[in-house]
Amino acid sequence: MDRFTIAFIAGVIAVIAVLGAIAYYSGLMFLIRLILGILYGLLAIAFAVLFGILVYAKSKYSLFALIGLVSSGYATYQCYTWNEPMHIAYITIAYILAAVIGLWWISEPDLSLIERLRSAKSLEKSGNFKAAARKYEKKEDYIKAAECYLKANMPESAAWCYEKAEKYAKAAEIYERLAKEKNESYYWKEAYEFYKKAGLKNKAAECLSNYARDEPWYWEDVAKLYEEIGNREKAIEAWKNALDYYIKEAKEEGVFWEDVAKIYEKLGDLEGFREAMMKYLDYCKKEAEKDPAWWKHVAEAYEKLGLEDEAKDARKRYEEFKSYQVHSER
Repeated sequence: MDRFTIAFIAGVIAVIAVLGAIAYYSGLMFLIRLILGILYGLLAIAFAVLFGILVYAKSKYSLFALIGLVSSGYATYQCYTWNEPMHIAYITIAYILAAVIGLWWISEPDLSLIERLRSAKSLEKSGNFKAAARKYEKKEDYIKAAECYLKANMPESAAWCYEKAEKYAKAAEIYERLAKEKNESYYWKEAYEFYKKAGLKNKAAECLSNYARDEPWYWEDVAKLYEEIGNREKAIEAWKNALDYYIKEAKEEGVFWEDVAKIYEKLGDLEGFREAMMKYLDYCKKEAEKDPAWWKHVAEAYEKLGLEDEAKDARKRYEEFKSYQVHSER
């Protein structure tokens, strides 16, 4: 048992002991008055601060804070005098009712009082699809909620409900439609994710292809997905798009020539592979001049080019660097 747990248990025991002692020496009624008095006193302070803030902000809700301040202050006074104990009971009941009503109100946001009192089915029949959807959602009838959201022209909320109901293909269809209607690539990515969850890899690959047109670094993922499906023609097309992207990146940052080389190798273009790997090798050599740890990558590049002697020499330099580093740390 850690110190915090021990301290907490000791604190609880101490509080119980103090309350027990008060009840024993002053009576149970005095203990109840004391507890209620402290609680209402704290509420009065809280309402006083809130009232001041709301008045300063010129908020219409300052009236409610004032009512809370007056009622809690009066209850605190009655706990001290005990002239009208029933008034304390009435105020306590009012506070409990207010809390219950407040929780009920918060549980169904954006609904009017009449909408709150009607059932989801009656709201749906009357054409109030948004309110009906909220009611169905609260009952965890996510499919009916999604259908109502669609009728209310709230497709993203509908997609969320289909996701909760684990109807991933339905959610994907909505995002696919939104991508076409709004011409926003974000929706293609969402459609891809949900088609993938639904096990519809062909549809997932199509959506990811559309997303990759705006975010080209995803072409490699598209290619791998088509390879997983077994569609070699589409995979090659995606690899070529990925190649175009990586060539542009490699011209700006040489480290990407390795990715270019890998794609050329994937496409069976050995000449392109060798040319890209040579460029990657040059990049690694330049980096090795600044940081000897790069000799490891130089060695790997030589090995891929089939230059074993050069790879051996680069590996030796890397091992010497590692040995020197270990010796320095000691």
